[in-house]
Amino acid sequence: RQTERERERRGMNHTFRLARSKRKRLPEGWDLVEPTLLEFEERMREAVNESHEGKRKSESTWSITRIHWERNRFIYELYYKKKAISKELYDYLVKAKLCDVNLIAKWRKPGYEYLCSLQAISTKDTNYGTVAACRVPLKLRSPHQWGPSVKTGCISCASCDKGAPIWWFHTGWREHFEEERRKHLEKGKRKQRGGVEEEDVRGDNAIEERIKRLKEMQKKPEDLVDKEDQAEGEGEPGTSRR
Repeated sequence: RQTERERERRGMNHTFRLARSKRKRLPEGWDLVEPTLLEFEERMREAVNESHEGKRKSESTWSITRIHWERNRFIYELYYKKKAISKELYDYLVKAKLCDVNLIAKWRKPGYEYLCSLQAISTKDTNYGTVAACRVPLKLRSPHQWGPSVKTGCISCASCDKGAPIWWFHTGWREHFEEERRKHLEKGKRKQRGGVEEEDVRGDNAIEERIKRLKEMQKKPEDLVDKEDQAEGEGEPGTSRR
């Protein structure tokens, strides 16, 4: 029964029907990758059909983006890193649309080794023509800005960040982000309660200090020399006032 269900599931899968229809002669190594690819297809189907209740519109595609990345990374590691599959099989997977050749091509370029999605570097859908926030390394962002990208759900896919891409789904990351954000908000409240000196950075005191420094800079060199001589005279022994 289980075998029949698997056959029905494979028969319902459009991607693998396309692959089977094109393969008069299967490339060597197909049997090694087929079970894993079927698992990815099953996960993708579940992600597409899952309920979006309580989620934002963009958040409903985050799991799809992650599964797409994992499937392509699986093929990329086998072909380019481990050399476990042939070029014939790789080209077959590309023709059958089982791997994203454009995303894999980006991974081979410096700085894009762990790119989460092509959407992250697309500037067409942004207001200011910039890439997604996940492309900015965590060390260049404040802890309260360590949130996920709206497009992909990725926190960071910068090559310098360990464990990239860091997905929003990682265990404990959401709690860590909320804790850092809470600390940042509390820090801002403490500054407001601390008084005018900390809060009023551009107030009267700051302006007076700047005017004083400007006056010091505008003084003539002779005045500064006289001041230094006077200070040295006061510092000599026996000249101190009683």
